[in-house]
Amino acid sequence: MRIVDLVHRWTGGLIGLLLAMLGLTGTLLIHKDAWLRPFLPHAADPQAQDAATLAATAARWFDGSAEQPSSILFATDGFGLNRLAYGGDAGAYADQAGRIVTRWDSVWERPELWLFDLHHHLLMGETGDIVAGIAGLIGIGFVVTGAILWWRLRKTFVFRLWPRRMSRASVLRHHRDLGIVVAPLLLVTMLTGTMMTLQPVANLVLSPFSPPAEMRGALAPPNVKGGTPGRIDWRKIIDTVRARYPDAEIRRIGIPTKPGELISVRARQQAEWLPNGRTLFWFDPADGRLVEQRDALAMPLGTRIFNLAYPVHAAKVGGLAYRLVMTASGLGLTLLGSLAIVTFWSSRRPRARKRALG
Repeated sequence: MRIVDLVHRWTGGLIGLLLAMLGLTGTLLIHKDAWLRPFLPHAADPQAQDAATLAATAARWFDGSAEQPSSILFATDGFGLNRLAYGGDAGAYADQAGRIVTRWDSVWERPELWLFDLHHHLLMGETGDIVAGIAGLIGIGFVVTGAILWWRLRKTFVFRLWPRRMSRASVLRHHRDLGIVVAPLLLVTMLTGTMMTLQPVANLVLSPFSPPAEMRGALAPPNVKGGTPGRIDWRKIIDTVRARYPDAEIRRIGIPTKPGELISVRARQQAEWLPNGRTLFWFDPADGRLVEQRDALAMPLGTRIFNLAYPVHAAKVGGLAYRLVMTASGLGLTLLGSLAIVTFWSSRRPRARKRALG
């Protein structure tokens, strides 16, 4: 048990601050739409999903626009602006009538963008993904060892949102008891986050359900070269998607950025939890002909499970009730990570004084 205690304390002492940061930024991102709406014109507009509006939006930005985006992410029922993506980190928000509301050339120009980059990539790109994923794995170990240590003292359990006193003993007791309350949520959050950032972890978790190669193939674009881009009938493309899935939301349209690429469309069926859906379509940019289509609900079981990771992690399912639950989880992780730093370093000082007196 002493080894478990040492592992737990050193884990908290070394990465407690990182886990606290991930918890706080994740909590803020859960409510991103709510705190953005008051500051962006038309962000509270109702979502338009009729074929005429979507086709007009695509034509407005893709056909002869002076600054043609590479993709459009359409408005949702909680955020009424379309998001345009340009090269690199550049982008813009536009209302559903086609007027630019604000634009940016760097993630540093938008608080929600750098907050997302900090939470998901630690502002370090792919390297940050790996670091955050490793931190998630360590965090899982942190939760497991903490539960083992709590079990010995379970009869002293008292739930408090804040330590009774800021003495080391009181903080340790609060840390232990709060940790066991939020442990199940932290395991779910850290496992889903690690699955999204570390492919080997996702493969390990999902391989009992589907072979990794099969899962990769389900999401890979078709091995078909598109023709030379021509004038596209966007209404025809929208109608093609709707003919197959009448109740689906059209979430994203992307156009080729390199020769031979296809037009891509993402749709979300009502049964999908993923906010932007994973029902996929590809069209030839030369004439708008449908090349291939994949139904998210018919994908391999492992892929369908993986598609649940993000909505569960980011509270994009379950409405306000689940957002509040995950808010409690995020704030709990913030507090636990912070207190881990406090208790770890304060535990070193008495020994240092004892050695000095000796």
